[in-house]
Amino acid sequence: MKGKISSLSKNEDFKFLLNGKKINNKYLTIFFKKLSKKNNKNLNIGFVTQKKIGNAVKRNKIKRRLRNIMNDVLKKINIKMEYSYLIISKKNVFDGKFSDIKETILKDFKKIK
Repeated sequence: MKGKISSLSKNEDFKFLLNGKKINNKYLTIFFKKLSKKNNKNLNIGFVTQKKIGNAVKRNKIKRRLRNIMNDVLKKINIKMEYSYLIISKKNVFDGKFSDIKETILKDFKKIK
């Protein structure tokens, strides 16, 4: 693994990434763009789940699953570390199988290369 995952924290970063390129799939939407003040050793990533998906327990479970998947993806493929990523989940991600979600995320991050 090249670096560790660090989460996005500033509102400006989220807004900036929403203007970047995006990839959609059945489970989520990935926004990515280069941030100017970024450490290239860490992977800057933010996970967003909307309130309409469910209560706090469901939303946190989705975020934990996505974080776990991203740790595996970091080990398997080379992700462009100069980009920052924003992952917005859809309703299907809670009901989907872990392996299916992982495969689609792997395919999408290979497209970003």
